[in-house]
Amino acid sequence: MDPRHGGYWESSSEDVTRPLLPTHDEDRPTTTGELSSWSGLRTLLASKYLAVASGPAACALICALVDLGGHPAARNMLGVLAWVFLWWITDAVPLAVASMAPLFLFPAFGISSSDAVAKAYMDDVISLVLGSFILALAIEHYSIHRRLALNITALFCGDPVKPHLLLLGICGTTAFISMWIHNTPCTVMMMPVATGILQRLPRGELEGGSSSDARVVQRFSKAVVLGVVYASAVGGMATLTGTGVNIILVGMWSTYFPEQDPITFSSWMAFGLPMALILFVALWATLCLMYCSKNTGSALSAYLDRSHLRRELSLLGPMAFAEKMVLAVFGGLIVLWMTRSLTDDIPGWGVLFDGKVGDGTVTIMMATLLFIIPSGKNDGEKLMDWGKCRKLQWNIILLLGAGFAIADGFKASGLTDILSEALGFLRGAPVLAVAPVACVFSGVITEFTSDDATTTLVLPLLAELGKSIGVHPLLLMVPGAVGAQLSYLLPTGSPGNVVGFSTGYITIRDMVVTGTPLKIVGVAALTILLPTLGSLVFGMA
Repeated sequence: MDPRHGGYWESSSEDVTRPLLPTHDEDRPTTTGELSSWSGLRTLLASKYLAVASGPAACALICALVDLGGHPAARNMLGVLAWVFLWWITDAVPLAVASMAPLFLFPAFGISSSDAVAKAYMDDVISLVLGSFILALAIEHYSIHRRLALNITALFCGDPVKPHLLLLGICGTTAFISMWIHNTPCTVMMMPVATGILQRLPRGELEGGSSSDARVVQRFSKAVVLGVVYASAVGGMATLTGTGVNIILVGMWSTYFPEQDPITFSSWMAFGLPMALILFVALWATLCLMYCSKNTGSALSAYLDRSHLRRELSLLGPMAFAEKMVLAVFGGLIVLWMTRSLTDDIPGWGVLFDGKVGDGTVTIMMATLLFIIPSGKNDGEKLMDWGKCRKLQWNIILLLGAGFAIADGFKASGLTDILSEALGFLRGAPVLAVAPVACVFSGVITEFTSDDATTTLVLPLLAELGKSIGVHPLLLMVPGAVGAQLSYLLPTGSPGNVVGFSTGYITIRDMVVTGTPLKIVGVAALTILLPTLGSLVFGMA
């Protein structure tokens, strides 16, 4: 899933290996042995052998030098965590391979048995993600996302063009889609829609026009690309299926505190949706204020109007039977998600199965229907077949599994107890001050590594911090999860940022200038909503 493994970053690989200074003194002859030595050094640096070695080396140093008071399993767990995390942030091996490392490291270092660690890689939460990815592939295969985007964009475009409404339509469509599928696939699906609109706009000087009009069009193009990138991240915050961070939070919460009420799809949405709405309004206002002027509408009218969008929509033709059935399955799944658990007085349909059915259960069940219902095109053809699932993002599924395995390893090794004692000095700190600090702490780390990896590293620490200072753990774990999703400043923050950055329409400066106010609004909204709405939704009162 991470575009950094793809062509965008590979284009600069030659520049990385080219030496910045001469490799030998040009005034004296160079021997074959010297050339061979330099060639070997350059090959070593160009390859990822040093990055691969960094993980085992860090683990060995920790196991040899760190003393955790006679707790070898906890010390080994700390070393393994350093090993896996270094492989994640250096891309020493593919993300999926690094995420499978706990499967052999935990048993080898005596942290947990092979059966115990393997179970973390497939539970109800993982099945929810797997089923969601299959549904997302069905939506992409039948171009449902494109039809929806064109319909809503044509509705908001205006005649003449109203840039503020057009931005609202593009961002709103992206945020809505991202609520139901992972935010990275959402960005990948919506970016061609956005750039398809922008292709009608000139990227250089306007022919027969003024340079000021060209700058206006260029700034609006930045707003569209930034809107898709940030709206995907904001929309994903609203539901459990929108981002892997929320899934990791749910899994770690049930792992660390199995006696507590679980976080369900409906309970998270009751908190996440208001949070997402606040950020969405802030995003739209920021884009309008920074990138739209009084002349934007007139500058765009010559290149973009409602008739163009309707023409594209007409080329898709009427909605076929297969598209209608995929939408019906998807809509049915949303209803099942929302009604499995309602309130104490009005239990959802999950009570019929004695609470043994989870969100992942119904997700897999509805995804299975896609392989049974005929497509209506060819005899025997179904809505989906396994060949269409070759694009399943197994790296994300394995990354989530690694996060759950690490959470189990913290408990099994006793490292959680040691961390709890080490963080005891924070006891008595004001709760309202600790929550935003946790959010900012997670929000800084997430700019330099993936949001899922940040969540996997930070949440176990915050869970133990909550225990040590005597507050409800969710008062820290939720800020940690939300902060990990506020990766708005750098392309490295999330794969979605890379997708937008690789279009060439935006720069790092654009992301920093636009993302900073969104980050501030996110921390402020969390500080207000968590002690109020969050205490009611999650029972923290």
